[in-house]
Amino acid sequence: VPEWYMLPFYAILRAIPDKFGGVVAMFSAIGVLFVLPWLDTSKVRSMRYRPTMRTFFIIFLVVGFGLGWCGGQLPDAPVLGSFKTFTLVDGDLNSYLWLTRVLTAYYFIFFLIIMPLVGLKEQPLPIPATISEPVLTGADAVEQKG
Repeated sequence: VPEWYMLPFYAILRAIPDKFGGVVAMFSAIGVLFVLPWLDTSKVRSMRYRPTMRTFFIIFLVVGFGLGWCGGQLPDAPVLGSFKTFTLVDGDLNSYLWLTRVLTAYYFIFFLIIMPLVGLKEQPLPIPATISEPVLTGADAVEQKG
């Protein structure tokens, strides 16, 4: 088992049954981080003003920790104790192998589909003109405080 900081990428490597495909997926998972600035299409960079993207990012963090956990487990070990399921293609559905595949799919979907589309479609919250001016005025400000 590799060091803890490489476990998510090790899990992605093991998720693909073909050896070459696993290597390509693992290096793609690392490589997608280098093109990250071009994948975020939003004009607003801070997630403080982007509630939809913040939600997807929190899910992404959970997926990252999940991939790290799965990378440290045996691929065929059951996720849910004695819960029996059926075998699909090459492994039991109640195994870390299939959990890793689902988490790997979200990892790539987040970077290649969610980030570009949410950046184009999301309506960000208003940004204050200066630090001394409130964004909300009148009745809106009262509703936010209460």
